[in-house]
Order: sequence, then C-alpha cells, then structure tokens
Amino acid sequence: MAFYTLVKVMAAQLLMPLPLCLVLFVFGLLLRLRWRKLGAGCSFVAVVLLVLLSWAPVADRLLLPFESAYPALHDWPEEQAVNAVMVLGAGYQPNQPWVITGQLSDSAANRLLEGLRLWHLNPEATLIVSGASRHENIEPMALAYARVAKEIGVPSAQLEVLDTPTDTGQEARAAVARLGQGASLLLVTSASHMPRAMRHFKQAGLAPIAAPTHYLAQRDDFATLPYWVPSARHLRKSERAFYEALGLLAARWE
Repeated sequence: MAFYTLVKVMAAQLLMPLPLCLVLFVFGLLLRLRWRKLGAGCSFVAVVLLVLLSWAPVADRLLLPFESAYPALHDWPEEQAVNAVMVLGAGYQPNQPWVITGQLSDSAANRLLEGLRLWHLNPEATLIVSGASRHENIEPMALAYARVAKEIGVPSAQLEVLDTPTDTGQEARAAVARLGQGASLLLVTSASHMPRAMRHFKQAGLAPIAAPTHYLAQRDDFATLPYWVPSARHLRKSERAFYEALGLLAARWE
C-alpha cells in the first residue's frame, strides 16, 4: 500500500502540465541533434501547449466539467435524514510560524468554512473533520480543522476527528466505520475534487450529498484583460483538471 501511494503521488506530480511540457521541450532539443526540423517542431509544440494550458479559455474549459458535476448546496436538505457534515482534508503547513488559519491552504480554508456554514444550519448534526499527516512529526490535518472549529463555537460533543486517512478512499472507509453502511452525510470538498470524492464515498457504501466549494474556473470576467493573458493562475486550473482526471482513473483500481 505504501508503494502504491508513492507511485500515485509521483505520477500525480510528473504528469502535470508544466513537467509534461518541459519534458516535451527537452525531448525536442535532443531531437534537434539528429533531426533538426522534427526537434524544433517538438519544442515549438511544447511551448504552444504550455501557453494554451495557461490561458483562461482553455483552462476553464478543462476544469469546468469537474467543478460543475454537482450543484452548489445552499441550504440544509430537509427531505433527507442527514446527521453529519464531513469536511475532507487538504493542504496544511503546521511548522510555519503563522496563525492556524494561515497554515491552512486555500482549499482547506474554503472546505472548513463551508463545513462550518452547513453545520450552523443544523447544530445538532455531527461535524466530521478528516485528514492525516504523511509524516510522523507533523500534526494531522484533522486536528487543525478541529482546533479552528472549536474556537468558532463547535462543541466537542458535536465534533468527530478522523486523523488517520491519508487519501480520499481512506476517508470514505473511515466515514463508514464511524457512521455505518448506508449513512447519509453532507460531503464538503473542493468542487473539482467532488466527482472523485463522491465515487469513493458511494463505493464505500455511503449516501453522500455533495456540498462543493473552492471554485477556480470562471473567476475572471471574459471582458477583462486578465482573462485573455496567459498566467500561472490559469495554469493552476489546468493542473487541477489533470490531477482530478488522473485521480478518477486511479480510483478504478482502488
């Protein structure tokens, strides 16, 4: 399992737009030593591809199918018996000398904020926070979530901490162990991650209700200059699309 996790993490990093384009560009330079035109063409394609993936019209088109797969959840679903809100883990940097909210990544902060918003709609529900640490000396993500939740007013009795899952599949299995087969819960994660998360939770035997947040696509007005200028911010959207596509592919073997 540890080897599989390592391979999955490495593949997720190496098969991203920037590394792929760099490999293609270098490959083109090497080809130029023997086949000049072919090598130049390969390098040119790498540059054009990187520019396109950093361009909002392309990046948004790639990411939007993931983010729009499930609608936003504005209100508590009264038609279903839901007893828990579960916030999935994300990035966290506890070793930095920052306030706890600053140590959370953008996606983590958005997920926790949405989870707290939903919980406040039904304070009798259980707020489940999830996320482990891949390193022994680093505090698990779930404990950071829990600390912020308590400071904002969530009672310890209504808070459940799952600090051992290291990926979405493990989070789903931990939720089953806590809630039981067939349980319904509000599942809070980034909009782009929601299709993969829903697949894992349904496969685990739960009845999740999607509560997406942290949207990246369509943030820019197409009538403004930033929308049409390639940038690292737009490249990030393409990276998310690549990452989630690979994640859905990997989920078939988990």
